[in-house]
Amino acid sequence: MKRPSALPLAVIAAAFVTLSAHADEVQVAVAANFTAPMQQIAALFEKDTGHKAVLAFGSTGKFYAQIANGAPFEILLAADDETPARLEKEGLGIAGSHFTYAIGKLVLWSANPDLVDAGGAVLKTGNFKHLALANPKTAPYGAAAIEAMGKLGVLPALQPRFVQGDNITQTQQFVASGNAELGFVALSQVFKDGKLGGGSMWMVPANLYEPILQDAVLLAKGRDKAVPVALLAYLKGDKARAVIKSYGYELR
Repeated sequence: MKRPSALPLAVIAAAFVTLSAHADEVQVAVAANFTAPMQQIAALFEKDTGHKAVLAFGSTGKFYAQIANGAPFEILLAADDETPARLEKEGLGIAGSHFTYAIGKLVLWSANPDLVDAGGAVLKTGNFKHLALANPKTAPYGAAAIEAMGKLGVLPALQPRFVQGDNITQTQQFVASGNAELGFVALSQVFKDGKLGGGSMWMVPANLYEPILQDAVLLAKGRDKAVPVALLAYLKGDKARAVIKSYGYELR
């Protein structure tokens, strides 16, 4: 799928002219895996422009349903590239506005520093009772986990041990609290500035799941509004990209 590399420069320029006139807010639906970086980016955006990004976090699938039912979001930062494209096709997103803001990485993580080995062999040795993952029907990282386990040939054996979170944030909380000994989460949840925040981790090889292209899209409710367009432009800038990279995402 061909993605536009940037919003039209004339649109961006017009947005910033309007921005200088008065402070405003933008309503943003954010994929749960992007919680920490987006909170940091929103703070930088407000400091630099005076405008506030009001953030809601959750699963991409549930956000799609809410947007289809009239939720007031003006921007969606999805955990996949299919949902933004679908929203555009259905007229719920502005045609040609979506772009990849981050490429996510799936990891197997445990709060126990001695549980997860560097090769992920723990999935086959089975020295655990519960394995957490996000709902694969609504959360792209959950779908990626299912795909990876299928390719590894361990899915049937592990399914009885699943503890399923509504989104990737809840999944990470299951593991952090010990309700599940280990689980599939986003690298960004356990990694910052080149360091693992604690526990043990296996970086799931990229060839075990389809690339997690995370796309942003300007929604219909943000049409002809300067602040949503400006935030999307800001997301492509050096400050935002530095934050995104610091959490382990890849960039285009």
